[in-house]
Amino acid sequence: MRVSRSTVRRGVLATGGLVALLLVAIGAHAQAPAAGAAPQPAPQGTQPAAPGRQGGPGTLGPNANPFAGQTPVSAMIVTGGCCHDYTGQSKVLMDTLNAVMPINWTVVQGMSSLPGGKLPLYENPGWAKGMDIVIHNECWANGDLPAQVVQNITRANVPRIFLHCTLHSYRVMTDDSWRELIGMTSRRHTRSHNVLLKWTEGDPITNGLPPFVTPIDELYVIEKVWPNTKALATAVSPEDGVTYPVVWTHEYRGARVFGTTLGHGNETFHTNQFKELVIRGFRWALKKEPIALPPPPEPQRGRGRGTAAEPPAPITPPPAGRGGGR
Repeated sequence: MRVSRSTVRRGVLATGGLVALLLVAIGAHAQAPAAGAAPQPAPQGTQPAAPGRQGGPGTLGPNANPFAGQTPVSAMIVTGGCCHDYTGQSKVLMDTLNAVMPINWTVVQGMSSLPGGKLPLYENPGWAKGMDIVIHNECWANGDLPAQVVQNITRANVPRIFLHCTLHSYRVMTDDSWRELIGMTSRRHTRSHNVLLKWTEGDPITNGLPPFVTPIDELYVIEKVWPNTKALATAVSPEDGVTYPVVWTHEYRGARVFGTTLGHGNETFHTNQFKELVIRGFRWALKKEPIALPPPPEPQRGRGRGTAAEPPAPITPPPAGRGGGR
């Protein structure tokens, strides 16, 4: 797994090629935990993130830290499973958020053939210890979990972000605790199509967002909206005409939860609208103000684009001749 600005220190592979637990961390001394152990966050003060919207392009030297004096956020991405490019999507998430905040990352990725979707990480009750926020972008559609593992997942009192197929993970479980944590219940989706979103007005996460028609994606059929959940965007199914939530906020045992069913393909991840949505959801979950950051200043433009920094060259009159001379 290759991710820019990340250092792969160690991979933990189970025998038989059935299970793989891989840690990628931002930091000079990051190490992977043993399977099932609580991962250790990367140290602070390592490689600075690229200048973001607060600094704008060209405002800092190449070695300057745009977040000097700010305490880095410790964030974990739990990812893997079937059907998606998890390596590429994790890179987009980290690059997008690194541009606006100082973050130390821990990424735990399981391979698609995990038996029953039982990621060893969750076997440890302290799997999220030391984390300020966890992003779930995993897809263990027909996985089933023991009651103790479900408790380990849901009792971690940490802000969360849930993306796309995470909603369909463990959908065969009769225990609803996982779905209550997310704030939505879904077990299927429509055929792939361009999804037209309708934003909810008056929320700091959606204020000022431009209209969004996604690249080819999937609209999840929502069976239940759990208490303390607010839909921030909806879309109409082309199959049954029902309006379903697509983006939402939720509160679970005092921790903030942000979620979206979007993100099947990398094309959605690479849109500016999706990236902005992730930034605002991330900041909202962490109670960072302002939720919506101002855009970066426009970079200086060269001659011919209206700048007065360099006057145009003088015009030399053509030589006198028979058609236009003196």
